[in-house]
Amino acid sequence: MNVKILLEYDGTAYCGWQRQKNALSIQEVLETAISSITGEKIHVIGSGRTDRGVHALGQVANFKTNTRIPIEKLPYAINSKLPEDIVVKHAEKVAENFHARFSAKSKIYTYTIYNSKFPSPLLRRYSYFCPRPLDIEAMKRAAEKLVGIHDFKAFMASGSEVKSTVRHIQRLEVERNGDIVRLEVQADGFLYNMVRIIAGTLLDVGIGKIDADDMTSILKSKDRSCAGKTLAPQGLCLVKVIY
Repeated sequence: MNVKILLEYDGTAYCGWQRQKNALSIQEVLETAISSITGEKIHVIGSGRTDRGVHALGQVANFKTNTRIPIEKLPYAINSKLPEDIVVKHAEKVAENFHARFSAKSKIYTYTIYNSKFPSPLLRRYSYFCPRPLDIEAMKRAAEKLVGIHDFKAFMASGSEVKSTVRHIQRLEVERNGDIVRLEVQADGFLYNMVRIIAGTLLDVGIGKIDADDMTSILKSKDRSCAGKTLAPQGLCLVKVIY
């Protein structure tokens, strides 16, 4: 059967989602855990390849298995073999042709900025620290200019190879709650480091380094050097995958 699972993980200790030869990945740990309870060689397909240090609240994956473990008991069985920083929250049988990556319609990511005079030891793994005052309204105006179907080549890490750099951002919101500034973005797909570069560019708008109205010209430039820096991975979290 084809099994779809919902995952939550703290990416701090891992090289990212994808299996690598010389570093520990989420995929490897998960495949090892599932293989140990099913007795099969398991290949897990993720909805996307989160990078080193990036977290997930709603990562989705699927795998094929002949296990006789009841589907409702599968999360408990898998979790018994997983470390505390990776948890399977749900499992269900899905159609044979379901593919965690290619069946996805859109994804929602958040990027968290801790905006205070002093850093927070408790939030250091889950946010980017910025001690400078931020103009949230300017950041909101800039964010609005990125919503829609655009060529986001300027917001892609250099050296990436993709067939097309056009993506559809359906929603990009900037909200402040106390010292927490959170960006939430939903799109039909993301380029390499796209959210972290958008976050870095909006941060530059917030501190006055970039004008909100410049976002349109940055988009049109298709030039990575025109956008802001790539913010650190720990502030990024995959919140939800929509099918």
